[in-house]
Amino acid sequence: MLPAEAFRTDPNRLALVAINLAILGLGWAMADQLDRWPGWWPLAFLPFALVMGNSVIVLLFTSHDLLHGSSLRGRAWRRAVGLLGLALLWMPPTLWQAVHNREHHSSTNSLSDPDRSYLESQPATWGKRIQHLFTPSDTVRPLWLVVGLASAWGVHNFRTITSVLLFNDGAPNFTPASFRVSQKERLLIGLELLAIVGLHAGVIVWLDGQPLKLLLAYFLPIWIGYAGVIAYIYTNHLLCPLTEINDPLANSLSLRVPRILDLLHLNFSYHTEHHIFPGLNSSYYPQVRRLLQEHYPERYQLLDGSEAWRLLLSTPRHYRDSFTLTNWRGDRQLAVPLSGATRASAGASV
Repeated sequence: MLPAEAFRTDPNRLALVAINLAILGLGWAMADQLDRWPGWWPLAFLPFALVMGNSVIVLLFTSHDLLHGSSLRGRAWRRAVGLLGLALLWMPPTLWQAVHNREHHSSTNSLSDPDRSYLESQPATWGKRIQHLFTPSDTVRPLWLVVGLASAWGVHNFRTITSVLLFNDGAPNFTPASFRVSQKERLLIGLELLAIVGLHAGVIVWLDGQPLKLLLAYFLPIWIGYAGVIAYIYTNHLLCPLTEINDPLANSLSLRVPRILDLLHLNFSYHTEHHIFPGLNSSYYPQVRRLLQEHYPERYQLLDGSEAWRLLLSTPRHYRDSFTLTNWRGDRQLAVPLSGATRASAGASV
């Protein structure tokens, strides 16, 4: 029901990587002159910091599609370009392909998914404590929510990198679900991480290590970018039940957002569509949505972005079972908001 070109690679998307890297480079070049701007003039850089933050978001979503094979053939080339696109996000492309493409997509929101929420029964490790502190819920404090928006992506990466580089035995309990990588992948992840450290060090040196330059042109764009990325990611699966069968209609949520956001962010709001066809050119996700609404109207999960966030902030974040959420103390429980159609069709829990 979809045209053949929807499944072909689109090298034109590589231009987005180049354009947004150029935007970041221009921002750093401008920021390098901030110590020559008189008085309060450096504050005029703030709007461009917002533009740079959006470039961080676009680089992740472009690299995300690239590493699913939608933009470029050849694994080595995809990883090379992915390294450039994911460097500011502290995500080695080999790790991304392992944790996202292989683990998350093959076992979405199941007990084996390293990207799911923690279970009530899991120990109170540092990973679980930080996620509880940062993640939107009915108990999260506004200050920690803001801190989490700017840093939860970094915490996720640190947690995941640590689990495979320092342990890689499937045993770490500070992740929601542990996984292993091959020795070759582990070596590549380590080398890519060193390259990322070098790129960040280069930017810091470029900005002379000066606090004002670093705040406006390094930390602020990264915080804005991470907040934009995680604001989408929080809605992808956290409102859905745990599932034994990897059914995107049950374990994934799509959003309605302003058209300008879909244009800027490569239709990332079409998340159920992405889980059905991970390598599809994202320009064709609206066609997939129309087909899902036609053929699965009772099961396709679609919410306004504001409604998804309202639900996140009014429900607990730990799974008691597949269809029940509970808080840290375990004295409050609510049904998973988007579990109705799944209960009716599956009739079973993990």
